[in-house]
Amino acid sequence: MIYPKIPLAQTVLQLCKAKNITEIVLSPGSRNAPLTIGFTHDDFFNSYSVVDERCAAFFALGIAQQTRKPAVLVCTSGSALLNYYPAVCEAFYSDIPLVVISADRPAHKIDIGDGQTIRQQNVFANHILLSANLAEGENEFNEEQIQKAIHTAITGKGPVHINVPFEEPLYEVVNAPETEVGEWHPEQEPENYDKSTRDTFLERWNSTSRKMVLVGVNYPGDIPLGYLDLLAKDPSVIVFTETTSNLYYPGFFPGIDKIIAPVEKIEEELKKLQPGLLLTFGGLVVSKKIKAFLRKYAPTWHYHIDSKKAYDTFFCLTHHFKSVPADFFSDVTPAFRYVSSDYKAYWQEIKKRREARHNSYMKKIPFSDLKVYAEIFKAIPGEQLVHFSNSATIRYSQLFDMKKGWQVFCNRGTSGIDGSTSTAMGASVHAGLQATLVTGDLSFFYDSNALWNNYKRKDFRIIVINNGGGGIFRILPGHKNTDNFDTYFETVHGLTAEHLCRMYGIAYVKADDMESLGQGLSGLYGTSEGPKLLEIFTPRKVNDGVLIDYFKHLSDDFSEEMSIER
Repeated sequence: MIYPKIPLAQTVLQLCKAKNITEIVLSPGSRNAPLTIGFTHDDFFNSYSVVDERCAAFFALGIAQQTRKPAVLVCTSGSALLNYYPAVCEAFYSDIPLVVISADRPAHKIDIGDGQTIRQQNVFANHILLSANLAEGENEFNEEQIQKAIHTAITGKGPVHINVPFEEPLYEVVNAPETEVGEWHPEQEPENYDKSTRDTFLERWNSTSRKMVLVGVNYPGDIPLGYLDLLAKDPSVIVFTETTSNLYYPGFFPGIDKIIAPVEKIEEELKKLQPGLLLTFGGLVVSKKIKAFLRKYAPTWHYHIDSKKAYDTFFCLTHHFKSVPADFFSDVTPAFRYVSSDYKAYWQEIKKRREARHNSYMKKIPFSDLKVYAEIFKAIPGEQLVHFSNSATIRYSQLFDMKKGWQVFCNRGTSGIDGSTSTAMGASVHAGLQATLVTGDLSFFYDSNALWNNYKRKDFRIIVINNGGGGIFRILPGHKNTDNFDTYFETVHGLTAEHLCRMYGIAYVKADDMESLGQGLSGLYGTSEGPKLLEIFTPRKVNDGVLIDYFKHLSDDFSEEMSIER
């Protein structure tokens, strides 16, 4: 077997192996040659070559997202490292473990005018769990820093950065490693979970007649069915689930905005929805409407369950239970008592009416973004890894029920449009299911280098909704249909994915009306020789009106109900 001759590179490699880290995403370069040689010549590691460092970082993010173990990123020195930053931020806020290993010049070679050299130490300072800045010849120090960084990525569920200086020559090899690594035993952090706070929570839970459970980003299968059943049967509990919650239960409330939008200006109804106790778990929440509602109509108590952190999203956080949600429910649910209440029944009836109103509107609308999303979600098979890009795409998805069997993901840590395709591509490598990416045009073109790799699965599917610009800006307040708006906000364009597909060997199909959409979706799945992309062109100046009228349609129905009741 071939090993790099540089001892520090050997130490990095051996410690990654000792920690059972197998997934390595490399970008080409010279300064990182010792690491590239070591990783790619050892069958223990699965090495991926991705040229564009920004794409490589999101590709690794997708792998780590699926394996729930650290993926390693390796790059050369200089600005290459900076291209990792968007994915590092996403990993930081989404609690995804990444180990960034950057090759660097020795300290005495920094700021002397050498090419491809920048100040790399602590470059991710504001969005990293740990920065390990190694030094030449400091073997004991280096080994401890590497061990600490990898341990932090695993236990802290987030990104770490190891900056490794290498002096030339870089390409020399040996047949056996000349360094040994030892064991490192970190101190165990105590759990922040005291019995008195738990008992207080249970007293409040068992005496409150209006309780709301809100679930954000959540991994599929993380919450045992028995606990969901308990929540669903309690008449005093409403469970709001986001698209990314991966919870599919008949008694829950997906489509949060469909419930809140019709009543968001009716104070009497909002007070009926206001919970006395709010229990949250999972990651960040997409719905702006639920955020606005809970900030104005705050619960008396808000408890959050997470093993790592709690955001005071609604400005009323009472306590953070530092626990895995499944463990927390295992501990507390034996003491749960049902409370007599009409809270759930009242809103369950409204939910049924909203669904009926939703369905009636879908039948009459023209070909548009909203209509297209409705058809897409019918067509995507039941057992599927479904990745959504950000902006309009994930927000449209909130209006529809996800199919049981879908595993849904979206980069909601920073909610940026960059890297959605790369993340989905990386995730598909380790997914046990076929993967579909649903994306808007700007997000897709922004990350088009994601297609530039040799790891595209034959069954990978991409659906691009091309409305000719940033369609979400037409929904937000602003002066539409002016040259300034079209150029600097909506960024109107005439691009198509067809030529990209030809260049990267992806089968391409287009649709621009209901007939061609039906044909495109019917032929999208099934056995194929390679990936497929369906690009759907929707009417740019129609989409926003259809969506705005959708919420008016829901609201008008509620106004009619209110007038009848009075």
